[in-house]
Amino acid sequence: MYKRQVPVGGGIILADAKIVLTQPEAGTIMAFSATCTHAGCAVTNVADGAITCPCHGSSFSITDGAVLGGPAPSPLPEQQITVDGDSITLA
Repeated sequence: MYKRQVPVGGGIILADAKIVLTQPEAGTIMAFSATCTHAGCAVTNVADGAITCPCHGSSFSITDGAVLGGPAPSPLPEQQITVDGDSITLA
């Protein structure tokens, strides 16, 4: 995975790996679980600073995975990645 594939102010979902990669600000890459903490559904969208779940409307911050709205009881767990130059490796 390359850092340039993750849009600044947004993110991408790696469905097979069940990971969401975000870039809240240029050069800062974050990784979170793509499984909603409410009912275990897979999140499906990253837009306008939020990661959203289609099942019950929970939304999470692209910065730290914190709950922004909906019934989710806790943030999306952060996942370990390594960023080396332009490359992102899942741990």
